[in-house]
Amino acid sequence: MKITEVIEVSRPIDQVWSLFQDVPDLATCLPGAELTEDKGDGQYAGNVSVKLGPMTAMFEGQATVTADVAAKAGKVTGKGVDKRGGSQAQMKVDYALQEMDGGTRVTVDADVMLAGAAAQFGRTGLIQEMSKRIIGEFVECVEAKLAATTVEEAAEITAGEVKGFSLFLSSLWATVLGFFKRLFGAKDGGS
Repeated sequence: MKITEVIEVSRPIDQVWSLFQDVPDLATCLPGAELTEDKGDGQYAGNVSVKLGPMTAMFEGQATVTADVAAKAGKVTGKGVDKRGGSQAQMKVDYALQEMDGGTRVTVDADVMLAGAAAQFGRTGLIQEMSKRIIGEFVECVEAKLAATTVEEAAEITAGEVKGFSLFLSSLWATVLGFFKRLFGAKDGGS
């Protein structure tokens, strides 16, 4: 499944780039993520815990992070296994920072592949809706870290836990609203 998001951060590009290069600090802004080991040379081990409706998946895995300093862009590749549920995940993420008036635009192109029980949620659109919510929380956390006045204050700022049931309900609500907007939008357009 392909996911593309464009986020805007109201901070200078060099400040945003600096945070994106501090992988352990940046990982604290990803809801449900925990970095367990820095293996060096851009290699990391960690866990990502996500509640998908009634199901909780705890993916344990590894990621490789590479950066192109001149282009202010980077790549993250990773894979993980949910040992309890038997699901597997692989991801490839490309990101690029671009200077804009009043801040920085970050474009994220992700390709997420799920197998096992978690894959059923990818077909329903729930994963895409949840990714938008998670990215929203990520942006809020990044903004707060960049606005912090001290290193200690920035270190205290982390993303909250992904609340699966409330996230599931809000995602379901967004899907229902989208359905009705399309339904009534079609009728209004034909009048």
